[in-house]
This record gives sequence, structure tokens and C-alpha cells, in this order.
Amino acid sequence: MSLDNDHPIVIIGAGPAGLTAAAALVEHGFTPIIFETEAQVGGISKTLVHNENRLDIGGHRFFSKNDKVMTWWLERMALQGAPAADDLALARAVPLSATPDAPDPESEDRVMLSRSRLSRIYFLRSLFDYPISLSGSTLAKLGPVRIARIGASYLRARLLPVRPEASLEDFMVNRFGRELYGLFFRDYTEKLWGVPCTEIEPSWGAQRIKGLSVSTAIRHALRSLFGRDDSVSQAETETSLIGRFLYPKLGPGQLWEAVAEELQTAGADLRLRTEVIGIRFEGEAAAAVVIRHAQTGDTEELACSGVLSTMPLAELVTCVRGREVPAQVAEIARGLPYRDFMTVGLLVSRLTLTNPDASPVLDNWIYIQEPEVRLGRLQIFNNWSPYLVADQSKVWLGLEYFCDEGDEMWETPDADFAAMAARELASIGIIDEADIVDTVVHRVKKAYPAYFGTYARFGEIHEWLDTLPNVVVMGRNGMHRYNNMDHSMLSAWAAVDALLGTGTRAAVWDVNADDTYHESADDRNAPSG
Repeated sequence: MSLDNDHPIVIIGAGPAGLTAAAALVEHGFTPIIFETEAQVGGISKTLVHNENRLDIGGHRFFSKNDKVMTWWLERMALQGAPAADDLALARAVPLSATPDAPDPESEDRVMLSRSRLSRIYFLRSLFDYPISLSGSTLAKLGPVRIARIGASYLRARLLPVRPEASLEDFMVNRFGRELYGLFFRDYTEKLWGVPCTEIEPSWGAQRIKGLSVSTAIRHALRSLFGRDDSVSQAETETSLIGRFLYPKLGPGQLWEAVAEELQTAGADLRLRTEVIGIRFEGEAAAAVVIRHAQTGDTEELACSGVLSTMPLAELVTCVRGREVPAQVAEIARGLPYRDFMTVGLLVSRLTLTNPDASPVLDNWIYIQEPEVRLGRLQIFNNWSPYLVADQSKVWLGLEYFCDEGDEMWETPDADFAAMAARELASIGIIDEADIVDTVVHRVKKAYPAYFGTYARFGEIHEWLDTLPNVVVMGRNGMHRYNNMDHSMLSAWAAVDALLGTGTRAAVWDVNADDTYHESADDRNAPSG
């Protein structure tokens, strides 16, 4: 079956990959149908609203080494032309658009802010630079004995690296030394994944940590002595070390909602609260999808000429009808694990945590390394955008917990979970429970594709997927790959090209595939469709 609008191309999922793919198809003259199970677009990049306070699930920096991605974002939301509320309050210089009619965030909503990036590690009841620096403050907090052990273990790792790197622990130890890994990486990572680092594939490190190591952090610190790249592009800076990023005034979902409106104006058919429960094949090719409407429970079959899927691979495999799925593929798909996610929105009148000089904490997020609490990461939404907070005299926090659907944390009633989270945050000296104004709890299924379980056999699924002539996967869950938002967009462009025959499926899988992509300035224009 040829691709046409009489039998439209179906896109499963209205997150960043799905909406980016739809926009690319519209540019090619197609009018796709997008099915989304949720009532809101954006996937995990949506913005939730609770009592006029906006919550960003997970925190989304709008930054990419890829020029096409950066341009695509700024074409839809222009860079600020005047300082934001917090820039004004702090008398903080910020890069502004030189365009005469650039929007003022104090009076216009559809605007992209230029944000200072700061994230630190909370450990030993102190804030440490992330990545760890060799500043006098860091050395004083760690003490001479720890410093000596860190130096000796790093030297050992450089002289006698673990070969081959069989696990994420090996990957991290080779780059940071065993002592630094144990102090600042192991506990948070094991909170995130729920298994020891020895059970996680090293490819996770290659995709998420990439070029970061002690040596790159030292080089970055030395370069910073001679000035910091404060431009929007930061072309020569490692992504883990960037000092600035873009951010929509009202959170990441604001951009994706604008894209959804743009698509609908162009004729694309976006159907929310509609789940794809089947893909019917005729011979080798997909010929129709079966959908279920959440409000009524009714099912419907719609003919299609192609499918671009962001649904989890285990679900995709069970959707196949009329074509045999090899038993080993079904087995591997069922065994691909995920980590689920819970976030507690906590509105407080103040933080008890301050910097050593008593100045306010300006971190976007803080990694919680204290082992006695289950809290993994703390977002301070005011520092992402002051406009996420209805009353800017209050502090709006996001407390992140990693769990498995159905486990004890997941099943805890909202009020009890929020109370537990507040107690944890107070117990490590960040808030006073008496200062709490409001709370909300939100759960996210399949937030993080995991690199253990049957993942070691993923190549067999990959090979089978490449035999589906008019079905192409993309995005974080569609590829079972821990992609950033820009990776998902790049995979969407490559997937559209592959479906239209103007590109290859290999280009989809090349996105975020190794430790050279995205972190290297040489790859600024890696696969962009």
C-alpha cells in the first residue's frame, strides 16, 4: 500500500516524537492522525497545573547541539526580548533577542526564556557542585582523608581501568574512580533504577553521561577561569556542563500545546484519550489500526498506509494482528523493564536551605545523595521559570521518587505519600514542615526505559522491527532508549524519512546511539532528517 491521505499515516503518541513527526509529515503534504491515550499532549514533557501552579514532570532543559532542533523550537516560541521577573529581581544579566519585536515575558506568554543552569548534589547536609569541582569549598566539605582517597582511586582507575566495561558501575568507576563513584553517583543511580549498578548495561552511561569525566570537568573548570560561554548555542560546551538553556515561560508543555494547535490548524487529526490496541497487517504490511475510545470504551478500526509508533515495545508487539511475531521477540519485549515515577508538588512559604552566605538557592534541581531518604531529586520550579508559580513569594518544589508500578510507593495513598515526602525533605534540613502550603501527587508510568532485564538481547527486537515495511518506531519508549527531548525529535525526523523512503531505518537507531553523539561539538548536525 502506498502512502496517501485516503489511507492516512497513523502516529501513536502525542509526545515530542509524535508531534515532531506529525509536523514533518504536514510539511510533506500529508494529514496524519495522531492518537494519544492521555487527555493532554506532551508525554512526559507536558506541564501539569495544580491550583494555578505549574509542574514540569522531570525538568526539561530546551538545549541541543543540533542546530535544526534549536531553530525549530525558536520558530515556535521566540526568545525573550526583555528580562524575566527573577532576572529583574536579581539584577541578573541574560542574553536577549536582538529582534525589535521580541516578546517581553512580563507582558506576553508565548516566549522562550533564557535560563541559567545550576544543579548540585546534596550530600552530608551540604551542597556540592555538579559535576564535582576541585574548589576550596568542595575540598573543605569533603575533608583531607576523603580527598586523598578520591585522588588515589581516580589514579588507580586511570592506570588500571576495568576491561571490558560489563556494567554501569565499570563505566562510572573508569571515569570517576571508585571512591568518587561511591560518594556521588552510586546511591542516586540505584534509587533511580531500583537495582545495583552492576546489573545495568554500560550503554546507559554512554547515552546519558557521555563525555563527562573528572578530566573533562577539570578542563571545563580551567576554561571557566577565562570566561564562560553564555551564548544560547554553547557550541563548545559538554551538555552535562552547559551553563544556560532555553525554557518556555509556562513550562515545556506550553510549546507542545502550541505545536498541537499548529498541526490541527494545518488539518492534522489529533485524537486525545484514544488508545491504539491493535495493528492489523495484510501480508507483511500494516493496513489498519484498532482504537479504543477511553470515554465510551467503544472500539473502531481505521485503515492506514503507515504507522509511526512511540508506544512501549511490549505493547506494540501485543498489538500486532494478522502477522506472526517470533516467540523470542515477544519474550524479549515482555522482559524489557521500565522505572515508573512519582512526583510530589510541594508549595512552601520558604526553604530552610540556603547557600553558605545565606543567599537564596538558585538551583534548577538538586540531586539528593543522602542515603537515609528515598527522595531522588528535588526540582525548584521558581528557578526554571518564575511564571510557573502563582504566588512568586512562595517556593514551588517537585520531589521526585522512582518506583515500579504496583509497588509499595506506587500504591501509597496520595495524602500519605505527600506527608512522607514532606517528612523526608524536612529530615535532611531543606524545609520546615510548618511552612507547607499545598501538596499534590502525580504518577507517571514507564517514565524510564531500563537497561537490564532482557535488554541485553534487544538486538533481536531491532532486527524484527526492521522487517515491518511501513511501521517505524521512534522516541523514548518506542525505541526503549533513554532519550532526551531533542533525541526524540531527531528520531522522529529520521523515522519520517525512513517511512517516506528518503532516509534509512539505520538513521533512526543512530540517534543517541553512542558516546560521540550529542556531547561532541563535531556532531552539531547529526541526523536531522
